[in-house]
Parts: sequence; structure tokens; C-alpha cells
Amino acid sequence: MGTSSYVLAGTAESEARAFSSACHGVGRRISRHQALNTWRGRQVVDDLADQGILFWSRSRGGRGVAEEAPGAYKDVAAVVDASDAAGLARKVAKLVPLVCIKG
Repeated sequence: MGTSSYVLAGTAESEARAFSSACHGVGRRISRHQALNTWRGRQVVDDLADQGILFWSRSRGGRGVAEEAPGAYKDVAAVVDASDAAGLARKVAKLVPLVCIKG
């Protein structure tokens, strides 16, 4: 929610070594339960606002927001850089979040 996304392009090397596949997410650093014990939904929304990211949710509770806190996930730049360095994908564009919509 509060980190960049990347557009990646496959490479000939990824076709041969990884069946034309590359990362499609970074993976969790901590469990959902741990995230609930670490963050509160309101705190996450306020942190996003401090970064200039608008947040909208249909959910009234903050549980889902806390579970998905940006700090619960691995560093996206490190994962993308590793894929790029391994020749599995090359970076095309970095996208910076402006709005987060949670259903």
C-alpha cells in the first residue's frame, strides 16, 4: 500500500532458467497475526497520508488495513533488484502510489 510497484520485462535468460517467470510480489516479512499486533489500521492510514497517499476502504474496521501494513512485506526494491541482477527480469518502470483502495 505504501511502497512502489515495478513493471518488469522478461528476458531470454528467464525463459530458459525460470520458464519465463519472475516475481509477481515480494512476500510477507511477518505473519498477518504479527502485523495485527504491530500496527493499527488508523496508524497505517495516517502513515500513508503522511506520504501523500490517499486511502479509501469500504471496510469499517482497521483489521484488514493493519494486516496489509507496508512494513509487513519484504523490501520491494531489494526483490526487484535481485530479479534484475539474476537476469530473470529487467526493470522497465517504477510506479509510485498515489491512492490505495481497499475493498
